Amino acid sequence: MVQNYQKVTLSKKQIIINNFIGGISWAIGATIGAAIIVTIITFILKEINVIPFIGNFTSQITNYVQTHPKPH
Repeated sequence: MVQNYQKVTLSKKQIIINNFIGGISWAIGATIGAAIIVTIITFILKEINVIPFIGNFTSQITNYVQTHPKPH
């Protein structure tokens, strides 16, 4: 069985910095991607007139919560 190993030539500091920058880049990309997807979904829902339904539903939940206090 032949095993291939690659010698790590970077210092620990370089590895940490590279991983940190990679993590930040991944987080920014995920945030931008999520924002684009939410924007597209919102636009589609607005075009098929579902947004008023969501607003009415949220309003009913808010009214219910305000009129029915939490028991202690």
